[in-house]
Amino acid sequence: MTYGEQVGSLRRTLHRAIVLHVAERSDRPITQLMALRVIASSEVQTQAELAERLLIDAPAASRMVAGLEKEGLIKRTVGEDRRCVCLRVTAAAKKEVAIIDEGLQWLEREVRAHLTQKEFDTSKALLKKLQVSMASGK
Repeated sequence: MTYGEQVGSLRRTLHRAIVLHVAERSDRPITQLMALRVIASSEVQTQAELAERLLIDAPAASRMVAGLEKEGLIKRTVGEDRRCVCLRVTAAAKKEVAIIDEGLQWLEREVRAHLTQKEFDTSKALLKKLQVSMASGK
């Protein structure tokens, strides 16, 4: 198995685990939960940033935002330069954000159960180094 295949396989395994865990607490798709989480934590503020972060295309992000707004979970506000729209979660989204936060904490505990502290810290550092260096083209 190549490095890329191994990383992809691990990603699918972790994704499946959190989807099953979160499904016990919410009927909402994991992508919507992750969208609410990254908006709530201010990791993304626009639909374009949301699409990039969730690895979905712009029309899919737009449909998701429209649906979440219709449900009263997010609100679109005028951005600083009035050309972009900023996303904010509403108080109604807090329960869903708490569900995905708990799920991510659970997943981290599960991963830690299979690695020593040193292995866990090293793997996180190496993944971050690889991500940063690959993103910068170095």
